[in-house]
Amino acid sequence: MNIPKNSRMEAELTVLYRISKRMARQHDVSSLIHDVLDILETEIGFSYAAFALRHPNRDEFAIEAARGTPGHEQPNAVFAIGEGISGQTAQSMEASLHPGGDRSGQTALLCVPVIHQRMAIGTITIEHPGAPEDELQHELRFLNLVSDILAEGVSRIREDIEEREILMEENRSLHKKLSSRSQPDDMVGSCGGMREVYNQIAQVADSQATVLIRGESGTGKEMVARAIHHGSTRRGRPFVAVNCAALPEGLIESELFGHEKGAFTGAAETRKGRFEQASGGTLFLDEIGDISPAVQVRLLRALQERCIDRIGGTAPIPINVRIVAATNRNLEEAIANNSFRDDLYYRLNVFPIHIPPLRSRRSDIITLADHFIQKYNTVYSKKIRRVSTAAINMMTSYHWPGNVRELENCIERAVLISQDDVIHGYSLPPSLQTADQTNTPLIPREGASLHTMLDSYEREIIIDALKKRRGNAAAASQDLQTTPRIMNYAIKRLGINAAMYRK
Repeated sequence: MNIPKNSRMEAELTVLYRISKRMARQHDVSSLIHDVLDILETEIGFSYAAFALRHPNRDEFAIEAARGTPGHEQPNAVFAIGEGISGQTAQSMEASLHPGGDRSGQTALLCVPVIHQRMAIGTITIEHPGAPEDELQHELRFLNLVSDILAEGVSRIREDIEEREILMEENRSLHKKLSSRSQPDDMVGSCGGMREVYNQIAQVADSQATVLIRGESGTGKEMVARAIHHGSTRRGRPFVAVNCAALPEGLIESELFGHEKGAFTGAAETRKGRFEQASGGTLFLDEIGDISPAVQVRLLRALQERCIDRIGGTAPIPINVRIVAATNRNLEEAIANNSFRDDLYYRLNVFPIHIPPLRSRRSDIITLADHFIQKYNTVYSKKIRRVSTAAINMMTSYHWPGNVRELENCIERAVLISQDDVIHGYSLPPSLQTADQTNTPLIPREGASLHTMLDSYEREIIIDALKKRRGNAAAASQDLQTTPRIMNYAIKRLGINAAMYRK
């Protein structure tokens, strides 16, 4: 950097101008750094220069570009913060000047940090021929100016690349979902009804539309809600689930909207509601059909105005949440009965998804059973390998009123009590046991007359009622919703001794 004073300012202005032009055009950090060293070498000159960059996730620096041969000790290609002159400069975040920095004492070593947002993201090290102290200080200040300009450029390029990579990854992921309509990872089943559900999840997930999930209890409505959340841009924010049916009517407003301190007896401190807890994310309102009319009014306002009022509060609180609701009730019938508001229904029913019951998904029953077997093999350290033919027949012929939840509970029980590596028919709960499987058919193998079987059934019912009422025929008749006269007639006709049950 041995430049006459009258041309130093011109050279420095040229350096700054050329660097600014490269920064505006360059979109690669490594290429920009090489360009800057080329400019410094051409316009000012040096015996050695190196530019080191900090690793994005570690307190470690690596030399990205270098020019010339160092007169001082050869620097490490990778160095930790605080290690060597460059590492110490990065740690202190202050420029350093070392006169006589090489072994001969003929050159000075200048090192400046590249600082962005109060953190050293790099260092510039230059060897300068021997010069007076004031000239070296001037060169050090100029290098600081160059580093300040580069800090913004390097950070901008890095952030642009990172953002572009994130967007490209999200785009690839979304494209994959939309093109293949692949099912969410944690959902099992490939019947036509479930494929339609997967398609609808893919269609609505990345939007802000309110979703209403319809389906019987146990069909997996919360899993669908979670799949929608994880497929959306809100996936990194909270997913808050509220079972509206499980909350007492006096507490549901406080749970959903929060309350201020002293708003009611027991409100010892201010508490955020679920709307605020889910800020930026998704609020899942399960069993939405069970909320009271008063809560329906407040919920409707929250959906319309995008703000809530805490109980006891005076100022509205803006909210940024996506609503996914679910119900197993017939909301249309509830509207006709005036137990559910039609305006709230239309607000919620923007994008309805209907989950089919398990009895309509018989082709998925064995697939689901295998999935739950693997799950509970891990939980209970079992090694169940297959399901017997008898057990398969029982599961596929059962009507599954509890849907997938009931199937999972059945498989958990079967895995737990199994004594070998097979789930047998007798391992399943009594509710699945058929007369043929348990060898207890209702109709005898040799057959029986309908009149005889009806008398037998009537006899069992009356005896059970008499046992409950300790042989009191009048009380038993009330339980069976008949008259004492008819009861006594049936007792006499069937030959029942009521006195036997008075003990």
